Amino acid sequence: MAIRRAVISVWDKAGIAELAKVFHHQGYGILSTSKTAEVIRKADVPVTEISEFTGSPEILGGRVKTLHPKIAGGILTTRQDPTVEPIDIVVCNLYPFAAGLEREAKHDEMVELIDIGGVTLLRAAAKNHAFVTVVPGPEYYPQVISEIEERGAVRAKLRLELARRAFEITSRYDAAITRYLDSCTR
Repeated sequence: MAIRRAVISVWDKAGIAELAKVFHHQGYGILSTSKTAEVIRKADVPVTEISEFTGSPEILGGRVKTLHPKIAGGILTTRQDPTVEPIDIVVCNLYPFAAGLEREAKHDEMVELIDIGGVTLLRAAAKNHAFVTVVPGPEYYPQVISEIEERGAVRAKLRLELARRAFEITSRYDAAITRYLDSCTR
């Protein structure tokens, strides 16, 4: 039987330990970024850091964590290439750019709140929703948990809906960044 994998890389860690427990109990191996992995480990759930899985450390003070061909390939594979280790679930929520706007953070901080890897994870998983479940926020955890516990996987109809939501989220995120940068040029 093929190994099933879930990538978990979240800013908002609410509910992530419970979700990871469900994945683990249903036989999914969990790959995670370092800070998210800490939360998962504290819940006594086995987790492999993405840097260990890829053989590449997080770099630039954490700016680059998930941007790696082994992660992108695992998410985007159509399961035809046996040399690619597939990833079946991607759980990701983005850096809180809107919250930075609300508190009128300085420009340097706003730039750091522009998520690149997270948007890439969401878009790749949403694109490949025929094979991958994208989970773009904690509000979707109950539905995904229910599906995983009942079926061991998420039905195509919900995968499609979650993909739509992920693109909606990244679209709004990019629009907020565009508006912010536009305001900086005035």
